[in-house]
Amino acid sequence: MHIQAYFEYCLSKKGVTEHFPFDEDTLVFKVGGKMFALSSLSGWEKGTPSINLKCDPERAEEFRAEFDDIKPGYHMSKVHWNTVSLHGDVTDKMVRELIDHSYDLVFKSLTKKIQTEIIELKN
Repeated sequence: MHIQAYFEYCLSKKGVTEHFPFDEDTLVFKVGGKMFALSSLSGWEKGTPSINLKCDPERAEEFRAEFDDIKPGYHMSKVHWNTVSLHGDVTDKMVRELIDHSYDLVFKSLTKKIQTEIIELKN
């Protein structure tokens, strides 16, 4: 997956905003004010792109066992976050599924009020 495809895919989801809350390098995508995906822009520039994505703890373990390029979240909770190295054994289709899963987990954790506001947005 190329950075433009990653960027466009994340922003295509309802209610998603982009931020740089930590530094000028770490691009963070949020829904309802909560992170669901983040990535170092310098990693993309160096040719070693990776994305941190939230994941159900049981599924996280399964993914890590199945894919060499899915590891416990770098600088994140190792239980709830995975770091997915791109251009390895994880296909673009799988990356999109992992982004979807992360977005869905975070969306479901939002209050009903915020969920309704996001659902009613004209994307």
